[in-house]
Amino acid sequence: NFDFKKEVLMKSYNSIDSSNMYKSIYDFPDHLHEAKIIGESIILGNKYSKINNIVVAGMGGSAIGGDIARLILQNELKIPMYICRNYKLPNWVNNNSLVICSSYSGNTEESLSSFQDAQKKKAQIIAISTGGVLSKQINELGLDLITIPSGLQPRAALALSFVPMLYLFKSLKLIKIKKINDLITAIDKIELMRKIYNKDSNENPAYLLSKKIYKTLPVIYGENESLAIIAVRWKGQLSENAKMLAYHNELPEMNHNEIVGWENNLELINKISIIWLKDKSDHPRTNIRQTSTKNIINNLAARHEIVSVEGSTKVERYLNMIHFGDWVSFWCAILHETDPTPVTKIDKLKKILSKKS
Repeated sequence: NFDFKKEVLMKSYNSIDSSNMYKSIYDFPDHLHEAKIIGESIILGNKYSKINNIVVAGMGGSAIGGDIARLILQNELKIPMYICRNYKLPNWVNNNSLVICSSYSGNTEESLSSFQDAQKKKAQIIAISTGGVLSKQINELGLDLITIPSGLQPRAALALSFVPMLYLFKSLKLIKIKKINDLITAIDKIELMRKIYNKDSNENPAYLLSKKIYKTLPVIYGENESLAIIAVRWKGQLSENAKMLAYHNELPEMNHNEIVGWENNLELINKISIIWLKDKSDHPRTNIRQTSTKNIINNLAARHEIVSVEGSTKVERYLNMIHFGDWVSFWCAILHETDPTPVTKIDKLKKILSKKS
């Protein structure tokens, strides 16, 4: 059902993508390289002792960086890691908590509020930012700051957000070297895959998936504490880049509630595409649940698409899956003839909030 007009459009997508989100996505492996260099150069000026838990305080693209770091380290970290997307930190944060204030711009109001709360709770604080108010206040207090390059949309700076965290945890002796080595190996794989995902061709699975879902409402399902985190990234990228509503949920939880919702309002749910994210590390029972749920929902949804990628390590597969989703969001934007970069509704909301501060 893909018409000729759209095929012609693909040949001139540069006129749509006026701010070159294409390059930002294509450069993901380059950002990984750059972030690796930043991580290797981290020198902490303060001492940190008896860290019992980690909190990453951030929003949007900065918060998802914490999610990805936690995903990569899920079987290695021996202490809890929590991502706080709010104005205040959990009540249990104290002087044995490491709070990483992550704000790409350094001016995110929720992150700045959490930074103030971290000080009140006497937490051990480190910031990751390009500058702004956060960096200024961190420097004034003599706290450690990891400065990352500016000039990107926060969602396009994912590598610069999460990779320094991995090296930071290594510096603090919270993790060993293996995950760092897995990351370095994975970069080569992403460099190869971008040469496939960046083409407007049916040989490109990201482009092909975009053609199938761009006129639907995507719902992305993945396993709890693994691909469900990547599903959050996919949802955010489809919303910000393609300007499409998208939703996510996780297995097995959705089997205990959401699955029943696939019954009424058929004229609405017939327009939903389900994207099933799968990895060979998924729990065997989750695999059974996923297949069975797909069969139960069956043709109530507009379509079912299974997305799985290859890779020798989890880190490689997870980063590949993230990169795949970023390209899907880009191609959906082009198919909608929508510039993927501007986020005018977010900018409008920020102006309203600034007047009411």
